Order: sequence, then structure tokens, then C-alpha cells
Amino acid sequence: MIVQEYLLASFGVFLTALGLVIFLIPNNIAAGGASGLAIVLNRFVSLSVGVWMYVINITLFLIAFVLVGFDFSFKTIYCTFLLNFLIDLFDRIFPIFKYTGDTIVAVFFGNLLTAVGMAIAFSQNASTGGTDILAKIFNKFFGAPMGMSILFLDISIGVMAGLAYDLNTGMYSVLSIVLNGTMIDFVLKGLELSVNVWIISNKYEEIKDFVLNELERGVTILDVIGGYTGQKRRMLLVALKRRELHELISNIKRIDPHAFFIVNEARNVYGEGFKELI
Repeated sequence: MIVQEYLLASFGVFLTALGLVIFLIPNNIAAGGASGLAIVLNRFVSLSVGVWMYVINITLFLIAFVLVGFDFSFKTIYCTFLLNFLIDLFDRIFPIFKYTGDTIVAVFFGNLLTAVGMAIAFSQNASTGGTDILAKIFNKFFGAPMGMSILFLDISIGVMAGLAYDLNTGMYSVLSIVLNGTMIDFVLKGLELSVNVWIISNKYEEIKDFVLNELERGVTILDVIGGYTGQKRRMLLVALKRRELHELISNIKRIDPHAFFIVNEARNVYGEGFKELI
């Protein structure tokens, strides 16, 4: 399970790096975060964006460690520096194709890739550092909500891009920040969608064992009575992510082709393996 989480988070970071290197960085679109600030600083000191991101993130982690304590998961640190490494790799060491055509096209596809990538990383409880780190400091000392702090910091970086380059660059950068946030929310809703499955089967023990041992999900066993037959039966209730549903249904059919089950969407599921209670 841990290996799968890191692989998915790494894939998300890989997509984010592609979006930045191919579309956003070549067009100086500072879409917030450490990468956006690095694009602004690159205007004044000619270090690569990847190197600037190392400098920014190491500095921010050190400041946060002194001011708020070490409140970051290893996964976040890993994703932060993996993104730095991949950007430096694709931008400077093994350069890949960079799109410098229509800026609107660059904004759209750059944010599409970065939003999908970041949403995948977020779904594995990881982030890529940057303004998230500063937002923690703002939250501790000023009581500012994390979401508002991140938005304020990112838009400030977009404005700085306008001052460093030109007005159009600044406006495209702010547009990117808004578009990126909207796309991340949209993708996360799809990734995080959960379902409830209600299962009635004579082989409920085998299905229960599959869910517990293979899917590593919890199962609730309910005593039910058939309205027509009056028979007492056992029903299983399973909550799981939508992406796991196909595997469950396939194995229900394998174990008991005559099983009866109902699937319905669950808007919010809280607890172990799902959303954390805050």
C-alpha cells in the first residue's frame, strides 16, 4: 500500500514537472508556488528554475522548522525535491521539447498537466511544498486559513511576474493560478469519489475475506430479513474508492455469480482509509 502511494505520488509529480517544463516555464508563466517564484527570480539572477526551486524550498523548510516545528510528512519532502529534480533534469540536463507558441494554449495545457499531477499527489496525502510551507507559517502566527493564505501568496507571485516581465505575463500568471486551483478541485472530486456497496450472498464469508485481505478495506456485517421470503440473511456493507469498484464487482461475480448487490455513490466518507476528520 505504501509503495503504491509513493508510485502514484511520483507519477503525479512527473506530470506536474512536464506541464511546467514544456508549457509554463518557457513562457514565463508564474503560476504560484516555488516554481512561480523561481521563474520571477530567474529574471534577475540567471540560475535555472530547477536550481532556484532547490534554494527556495530548502530555505522555506528551514524557516518553517525554526518557526513552526517539523510539521511535514516525509512524503511531502520527497515530492517537493522530486519535482525540483525532474524540472532541473528536463530543463537543463536532458532538455525536452518546450512549447513557445500561443500563450493561451500554453496556459491551458500547462495547467491541465500540473493540475492533474498535483491532484494525484494530493490524493496520496502529499504536496509539493512551496507556498504550502509559507501558508503554515501564516496560519500559526496570524491565524490565516491555509486555503486563503496559499491563494494570497500565489496571486502575489503572479503580480510579481507582471512587474518582472510585463503586464501580459502577470495577467496570464494570475489566470493560471485561478485555472489551476479550479482544475485541481475538479480532478480531486473524481479521484476521491467513494461508493457504498451492499452485498447479499450465501458466500458472504468468502467475499468478506477478499475485501479485508485483498482490497484492505473494512466490512460491516448486518443481519437482514427478506421482505418476501422472511428469510434471515447476512448483508455486507463496504465503503471504497470508485477506482476499486471494478475489482470488487469482478470478484463478487467470481465467488458467487448469484450474489445480489447494490452500488451507490457516497458524497463524503470519513475515517481510516478515506478523508481525515479535522
